[in-house]
Amino acid sequence: MGGGFCVLIEYLFIYLIVCILICFLDLLSRIDLDELMKKDEPPLNFPETLDGFELAFNEHGQLRHIHTGEPFVFNYKEDLHRWNQKRYEALGEIITKYVYELLENDCNLKKEILPVDSTVDEPKSFIYMSEDALTNPEKIMVLIQGSGVVRAGQWARRLIINEDLNSGTQIPFINRAKEEGYGVIVLNPNENSLEVEKVPDSAKKPSPDASDEPAEKRERKEERENKKKKDFYEKYRNPQKEREMEHIPIRENSTPEEHTLYVWDHFISKSLAKNIFIVAHSYGGLSFVNLMIQREAEVKNHVRAVAMTDSVHNVWHQEANKSIRDWLREHCCNWVSSPEPLDTLVDPMLNDCPRVSAGTEKHELTSWKSFHSIFKFFRDALKNHEDESSSSPVTTRSSHRIKNEDL
Repeated sequence: MGGGFCVLIEYLFIYLIVCILICFLDLLSRIDLDELMKKDEPPLNFPETLDGFELAFNEHGQLRHIHTGEPFVFNYKEDLHRWNQKRYEALGEIITKYVYELLENDCNLKKEILPVDSTVDEPKSFIYMSEDALTNPEKIMVLIQGSGVVRAGQWARRLIINEDLNSGTQIPFINRAKEEGYGVIVLNPNENSLEVEKVPDSAKKPSPDASDEPAEKRERKEERENKKKKDFYEKYRNPQKEREMEHIPIRENSTPEEHTLYVWDHFISKSLAKNIFIVAHSYGGLSFVNLMIQREAEVKNHVRAVAMTDSVHNVWHQEANKSIRDWLREHCCNWVSSPEPLDTLVDPMLNDCPRVSAGTEKHELTSWKSFHSIFKFFRDALKNHEDESSSSPVTTRSSHRIKNEDL
């Protein structure tokens, strides 16, 4: 009797365990483990000053934490890449304003509003110029940056934040140019539109053509939208909704090419300087070639030399004629990213202008690394021009061509 009772107790115990296990598995099946792994994304609200970020530039121009002295940390919150990226972009906007202040207060450049005949209400851009940019009778230097988020006075935002002001801004070029007697014009080719918040239109109805849209096309569009939503919710339980923005283009300055042409027509070409020198980084080289195609005779008459740094121009795709290609070979040099020592000749990809090493393999560093070489290149080009002018009223291509050994 006693033995049978014990067996019964054992069976009841096992039955209870099985019931508990079944309930547990059922409960587990109802729980979305992916959802549990998601993080709560913090609000996309960031400081509006360097002090707010607890950052400052030290005496070496390096951005450092004011308490620890440590460099800027991108991954401020682990596994929250989007939030970290937004934080980085917010800091970038502060850096842009900081560089503008340096241009105005330390370099003594003045801001010129574009378009020159802009009305009060229309979107505007601007450039920076030295006081003597239009009146210097001898020479001016024009600085054209590459594409992207960088604005006037910057070569690369990443360098400013992670390295220092010297390598990432155009300030060393501006100061050295002024010391050597140049007037200076700093272009702003990426300030192409005014960003405003999009106003939701509740009364807006779908266009009559929407219903006539092919089903396949509509499905693809829905797939893209669903993928965006899925990516949004992939990591975050409560992703922050961003404001919808729209861009209003700036008249005659809506692209880097338009901007470069506009500044040439309204400022550079009106300068009294007999000699114009241009530094063009990355996409800035493409913008210059486009300018030359549009204003070939003017450029040839006034520009003495062009220093490109890792330029992305392509004379064939841009359909530059033979006379332009010949002029580029004689008056231009492109310092490109390369493992070779500084100023070492590099095999040309296209037969347009000499290519030499910038002494670095990092694209964004090519302007800073070739800094001294560029100023020597300009001095030599000016001396060659003056020698030719004094020796003979007729200049020849061979006498003015940039010799490889001079590089």
